[in-house]
Amino acid sequence: MTLVLLLFSGIISGSEVAYFSLTAEQIKTFKNSEDPTELKVFHLLEKPKKLLATVLILNNLVNVGIVTLSTYASWKMAASMNMEKDDPILFFILTVVVTAAVVFFGEIVPKVYASHRNLSFAKQVSGLLSFSVSFLSPFAFALTHMGDFVEKRLKKKGIEVSVNELNDAVEIVTAAEETINAEDILKGIVNFGSTTVRQIMQSRMDIEAVDTSMDFHQVMDRINKSGFSRIPVYTESIDNIVGILYIKDLLPHIEEQETFQWQDKVREDTFFVPENKKIDELLRDFQNKRVHIAIIVDEYGGTTGLITLEDIIEEIVGEINDEFDIKEELGYKQLNEHTFIFDGKTSLNDFCKITEANPALIDQLSGESESLGGLLLELFRKMPNANEQVTLEGMLFKVKAVDRKRIKRVEVVFDWNTVDGDRA
Repeated sequence: MTLVLLLFSGIISGSEVAYFSLTAEQIKTFKNSEDPTELKVFHLLEKPKKLLATVLILNNLVNVGIVTLSTYASWKMAASMNMEKDDPILFFILTVVVTAAVVFFGEIVPKVYASHRNLSFAKQVSGLLSFSVSFLSPFAFALTHMGDFVEKRLKKKGIEVSVNELNDAVEIVTAAEETINAEDILKGIVNFGSTTVRQIMQSRMDIEAVDTSMDFHQVMDRINKSGFSRIPVYTESIDNIVGILYIKDLLPHIEEQETFQWQDKVREDTFFVPENKKIDELLRDFQNKRVHIAIIVDEYGGTTGLITLEDIIEEIVGEINDEFDIKEELGYKQLNEHTFIFDGKTSLNDFCKITEANPALIDQLSGESESLGGLLLELFRKMPNANEQVTLEGMLFKVKAVDRKRIKRVEVVFDWNTVDGDRA
C-alpha cells in the first residue's frame, strides 16, 4: 500500500510541473481541439489557482498517508523484533528511509520526467485531475480564498514582489553592478509594478508638439529646437492629438519648400493610455506594439502628458543621458550637501529618488498632485509669493520663482533647523 501511495505522490508532483510548464501557445491550441483529453487540460488550466490548490491538497494527503503507513509498519516490525516503539534507532531509520523515498521517487524523478514530457504527461493525468478537482472542490475553494485574503493583506502593505521579479532583479544587478548602483536598481524593480504612468510622465506643459496648420519650415524649426526623434502632432489644440511625426520620415525631404505637405508623413496609429496605467503593463504594451511613445489621457479624453520607453527604463537604471542632454534639463541643481534647487514641474517620484525623501509622507500630503509645485500648493493652500517658505519633517521649501499660474522654481533645504539656525 505504501508503494502505491508513493507512486501516486509521484504522479501528483509530476502533474504540477507538467501543467504549469505548458506554454500559452500550447494552451491556446487546446481550446478548439477535437481531442477530449486536450479539452480537459484546457478546462483545468482555465482556473489555475483551483488546480494548484487541488494538487497541493492531494500531495499532502498522500504524503501524510505514506508517513502514517510507514510508522504503522515500523511499529509492527519493532514488535516482531522485541524493540520499543520509541527506539531512537528505529525512529532515525524510519525518518531517513521515508524522506529519501518521498523526495526521490515522489518529487525529483516524476518532476524531471514531467518537465521533459509535459504535454503527454498532462494528457495522461487529465482524467484523474478532473475528478479530483470536482471531488475536492470545497477544500480547494477554502484554500484559494485563504490565499486571496493573504495576498490582499500583503498588497495593502505594499508587498507585491514575486519570485520572478526578484530573479529578474538579481540578473539585472549582476550584469550591471560594475557601472550602475545595484541598490538603486533593486529599488527600481521593487517599485516598478506599483508605479503609474502619471508619476513619471512629461506633463502637457512640457510636451513639444506641432500643429497641422504649420508650414514645413516652421515644423523643421520646432524639430531642430526640440532635439526629439518623435514629436506629437495636433489639430487646433494639444487635446486633439492626431498622430506622431517621426523625424526620420522627413530626412529625405529636408530640402523641400515650405509648401511641402509634411502632414502626409504623420503616423496616425497613436497609442493612448490612461493616467492610472502601471508602467510594467505599459512596458509590455510597448514591446507587443513595437512603439516607443504613448500619449497619456485623462477620463475626459484630454491630453495629460506623454511617456516614452526611455522614461520607463530610467525607472530601473536611473537617468540615461546622451551627449545632447544637459544636466539642468533634469530639473534640479545641488548647491551643497543639504540644499537643492528644483523646477516646480519636477515629479514627486523623481524628487524622492534624488533626495531620498520619504515617499509615503510625500504621497500622504500631495493629494492628487504629481509635481513638486503641486505639493507646495497643497502645503500653502494658495498660490505662494516669491520667497515664501514652508517646512515639512525637517525639510524647508522656499519658493524662488513663481508666476500667476504656477510655481517655477523651489529651493529645498534638508535638516534646515540644524544647518542654518537663522531659518528656524
